[in-house]
Amino acid sequence: MSTKWLKTLGTGLALTLAAGTVSAETLRVATDPSFVPFEMLDQETGEMIGFDMEIIAEVAQRAGFDYTINTMDFNGIIPALQTGNVDIAIAGITITAEREKIVDFSDPYYDSGLRILVRNDNNDVTELSDLEGLKIGSKIGSTSYDFLKKNLDKNDGVTPYPGSADMYMALMSGAVDAVFYDAPNVGYFARTKGEGKVRTIGKLYEGQQYGIALKNGSEWVDEVNNAIASMQEDGTYKTIYEKWFGPMPEGK
Repeated sequence: MSTKWLKTLGTGLALTLAAGTVSAETLRVATDPSFVPFEMLDQETGEMIGFDMEIIAEVAQRAGFDYTINTMDFNGIIPALQTGNVDIAIAGITITAEREKIVDFSDPYYDSGLRILVRNDNNDVTELSDLEGLKIGSKIGSTSYDFLKKNLDKNDGVTPYPGSADMYMALMSGAVDAVFYDAPNVGYFARTKGEGKVRTIGKLYEGQQYGIALKNGSEWVDEVNNAIASMQEDGTYKTIYEKWFGPMPEGK
């Protein structure tokens, strides 16, 4: 029988879920609680919920490991894998050649990209080039921040924030002119807390794929990949996807 309990360690949150097998290995999973709707803290239950949380629960069950979830800032996740403080991470982590040099990745489990978010009354920004010289919020350690610094000539106004909530607050208050970040996250904000106040514009930039990151040399890569493949084959992935994002695009 599965068991679930919540415990707090210092200022960090550790959520422990056991798959119910006495012999199963318990792996430490890192995530960033601010990347909605992939992972977020349910204020009523105190539990981590979201698309990624349902994916890792299903992967663990199929791969045969128990796990504990530890929340941390996104920019601390890869270093935590490098030092061995955690074994696996799932937090909308884009697979990049640079990251693949220091951690292992599963096969991709989500296709994404980057998108612009502006206030509803902003009609001046329609594409990336319109962001030249403006104040733009992005997230520390994210590919969106790197993309802006690389692709804008006038990028002094690009401001990295520690969490997505911070940059959205900055946009709503007028501290920044736009936000540039992962498309599913800005889209979710525009449909929920920012509804009627902000909107996404333009196309997707820099098509990206998210992967589950594992510490370098992990013995669990094949098991995780097999779990992802089986979820896609039997329709479980589609069910989880459409719960959080609506109808799955054709061809997925």
